Amino acid sequence: MSTAPRIDIDPAVFWADPYPMLAKMRKEAPIAFVPQLGSTLLVSRDDISISEKQIDVFSSHQPAGLMNRLMGHNMMRKDGEAHQIERRAFFPAVSPKTVKAHWIAQFQAHADRIIDTIAPESRIDLMRDFALPFSGECLKSITGLTNIGFAEMDAWSQGMIEGIANYGGEPAVEARCHAATVGIDAAIDDMLPVRQKHPDMSLLGVLLSSGMAIESVRANIKLAISGGQNEPRKAIAGTVWALLSHPDQLDLVRKGEVTWLQAFEEYARWISPIGMSPRRIAKPWSIRDVSFETDERVFLMFGSANRDETHFERADAFDVTRDTAKSVAFGAGPHFCAGAAASRAMIADVALPALFARAGQLELDDEPVRIGGWAFRGLLNLPVRWQR
Repeated sequence: MSTAPRIDIDPAVFWADPYPMLAKMRKEAPIAFVPQLGSTLLVSRDDISISEKQIDVFSSHQPAGLMNRLMGHNMMRKDGEAHQIERRAFFPAVSPKTVKAHWIAQFQAHADRIIDTIAPESRIDLMRDFALPFSGECLKSITGLTNIGFAEMDAWSQGMIEGIANYGGEPAVEARCHAATVGIDAAIDDMLPVRQKHPDMSLLGVLLSSGMAIESVRANIKLAISGGQNEPRKAIAGTVWALLSHPDQLDLVRKGEVTWLQAFEEYARWISPIGMSPRRIAKPWSIRDVSFETDERVFLMFGSANRDETHFERADAFDVTRDTAKSVAFGAGPHFCAGAAASRAMIADVALPALFARAGQLELDDEPVRIGGWAFRGLLNLPVRWQR
């Protein structure tokens, strides 16, 4: 076990709002063992940025980890050349060039079609009625699993997200995760003959064309679904909520003084959809005055790094004019999010401008907005008054 000081948390309070405890840790114990999570947490932005690049120490290869056990061995849980081989196979489907030339028009068509279904004057849950189906339809296109509905895509993503964050070992959570992976495997099996006969730019098409082993194809499709639905869905709704809650900042975006991308990047810093990334200590190591032993589990707390006061002035405030260059919302180092270009296009190039352009009036409703999570954080609903 590491020599880090012990800090106890209330898991329910931490899930509801981790930021006060993370701020306390940054001040008092930037490296701390949290028994309720069974892990040592790194909460300083500098420690995280340096450590994520030291793959010989802070390894993503975690044979006994929840993701490997529940979803298969994907590229996120590999290091070095093993990671790069699969990343290179993955890249053609989600490269900035492919996103611009191939996906963005499909994203726009999905957005327009979904917005057309919203009644001209209504009270809606923007999470349920737009962000969820839009993210799901975009992910169906990208993965090549066009044989399913967006609701299935969302349920599978949520099942896996909850499964790989199930550090308490709740059987019902694990069962939902298994049901999700079984469903994905069946959808892949159904589409295999189609993509083998008619290769395309989808992930399934590109990975099959690369010659990747089918078990790795399955694992990497599951990886894409786990993050590719959950995070964009929450980031779309969250950025809309942040802008509606700060009308002066929304006005800056509407006037063109700040871009939609800047607004999204600031939201992703402020409320990090991916709040944590786990690592395994690969060899004895010391950082600051803390020593680690081989095979210890460490959590790199991205949500804390993005509110580190030494790098972000008024870090707890949402400010679309902020320089977010030091944000690690998409990670850092060799495991920087492979789908970042697709996510930015979905959210900043399509979803946000389409929503605010098509809605003559968009206002927060009186019903409270619910938000939660620390490993994966975001809105659970977004009640709004919508008028076209």
